[in-house]
Amino acid sequence: MLMRRILAEGDGWSVSDIVCSSGPRDRPFEERHSDYSIALVRAGTFQYRSARGKELMTPGSLLLGSAGQCFECGHEHSTGDHCLSFAYRPQHFERLAHDAGGSGHAAFPVLRIPPVRPLSALLARCQAACDACAWEVLSLDLAALVVPIARGTPPGPCYEPSAAARVTRAIRLLDESIGAPCTLADLAREARLSPFHFLRTFRELTGITPHQYQRRIRLRHAAGLLAASKEKIIGIALACGFEDLSVFNRAFRSEFASTPSEFRRQNAR
Repeated sequence: MLMRRILAEGDGWSVSDIVCSSGPRDRPFEERHSDYSIALVRAGTFQYRSARGKELMTPGSLLLGSAGQCFECGHEHSTGDHCLSFAYRPQHFERLAHDAGGSGHAAFPVLRIPPVRPLSALLARCQAACDACAWEVLSLDLAALVVPIARGTPPGPCYEPSAAARVTRAIRLLDESIGAPCTLADLAREARLSPFHFLRTFRELTGITPHQYQRRIRLRHAAGLLAASKEKIIGIALACGFEDLSVFNRAFRSEFASTPSEFRRQNAR
């Protein structure tokens, strides 16, 4: 079951909050992108498949869909996901892609962008946005940033369903224990692999290491709390698994190019 709520829309673009409750017992069905789509996975995991291949979608990654592209979303190894989806009418997106240095052919060359650092600050703004003006600016900034990054992103590897199932279990453990310590050995045990094979499999399927994934999910969660609450920064840092404020401040600035205080001032709801 899919629930879609439009958050804002304008001339040639819209942004929607999408919650899917499908699980392993639900059979995937073929769909088609009528517009260009850039969707931020906020929670959950699923497999995104098209004629171009397949990708394991995880929190913090971006799903890319070209107008006219047929696809399936499968939840063979977990239940549910939550996405923030930006849709662009073809003519509008092709103009944005051209302005961002793209060619006349605007189709995305890959299906997914992993949670890479160049996108972190913009995705944190997406988590904090709350009015139509902010959404419109984000729709423009997101397209301008994603087009060149997609061109430089290699397609994901071919992988066996068992590998996706193992990585999905580890990701669910990380997502459910944001503030708790979670070692490579813990994750490998959850995935039922040796630490060496788990690290290699995780990096192949997600595009980043488990340590990078854990750090970024903690920082994104912290950014959301900074924007939505008045809780003290040190309390947010500790709740998100950082051992002290100085470590949190350094990590936050490195990821988002601003201090926690600056981010709160700019994005407070």
